[in-house]
Amino acid sequence: MLPHPTPAHLSRVTSFLIVFGQAIDILGRVLVVIAGVLALVALIDWLVRTRRLNPFNPIARFFRRVVDPAIAPVERRVVRAGGMPHAAPWWALVAVVLGGIVLLAGLRFIHTQLATATVMAYAGPRGVLILLVGWTFAILKIAILVRVVSSWLRVSQFVWWVRWSFALSEPILRPLRSVIPPLGMMDVTPIVAYFALSILQWLLLGMIGSV
Repeated sequence: MLPHPTPAHLSRVTSFLIVFGQAIDILGRVLVVIAGVLALVALIDWLVRTRRLNPFNPIARFFRRVVDPAIAPVERRVVRAGGMPHAAPWWALVAVVLGGIVLLAGLRFIHTQLATATVMAYAGPRGVLILLVGWTFAILKIAILVRVVSSWLRVSQFVWWVRWSFALSEPILRPLRSVIPPLGMMDVTPIVAYFALSILQWLLLGMIGSV
């Protein structure tokens, strides 16, 4: 049996969650400022690359010496994809912004799950079971989403951050593909699986709650 939580334990956990939430809000503001600065840097670098700034200008020389080497990996990917080298600063900005959004979303997700885990743990064994069911289905849904995004980006299923999603989602999607035909070029089984998991989760949580 789980130990009965004391007010002191609850106070400490609540204080941590409050501080964690405030830290996430501060990080969000910092990332907005960083994005604004990087947008200005991308604009200036684009002006330098397109010769809209005098190439002998001290600013242009500084960007060629300092900024361009930092963006070089992005530039190589853009060129391999058929893009123009002068578009690299903008793609670098997009990558940073998307990375910041993913980071904040991940931290907020963790904060929410910690808060939920706290409430469910204090609710006793039934709360812990509800928490485990919710986490299990959340991981399966995330695996399906990662798999869909990786297919859009044409990332190999053997890449480390994608491989786990294939391992978890394939046992679910394979039976569905045998009975659900694709719509043109689009495989709709991930959509069906996602909603089916949501319905199954709702049913299981309802059964647990009624016991």
